Amino acid sequence: MAIPKMGLMAWFNKSIVDPLYQILSRGLEPKQLALSTALGITLGIFPICAIALLRSLCHAPTVMLANFIATPLELSLVVPFLRFGEVISGGPHFPLTSDALKKVFTGTSFA
Repeated sequence: MAIPKMGLMAWFNKSIVDPLYQILSRGLEPKQLALSTALGITLGIFPICAIALLRSLCHAPTVMLANFIATPLELSLVVPFLRFGEVISGGPHFPLTSDALKKVFTGTSFA
């Protein structure tokens, strides 16, 4: 089932463009905006920890927005990092099947 183009554009405007416009219209300093964006993308897995540690050095909404925007990139890198981890550790090839995923979630052994 395809998403209508207008629905996708409305979602993009509501979720990405409008929050970014609100952040920029509040007069945030470019240095703080750049740091917050970099933190949101780099520390995308735990953005709340970055916000808690840096407090006034970063802008929390910008970190969260950058994290939201970076999520597709992070998800697309799961398989390459999994394969890279196999090479580095010398571990066995992990099968990427629905059965393997079920075993990971249930804690069942692969042996």
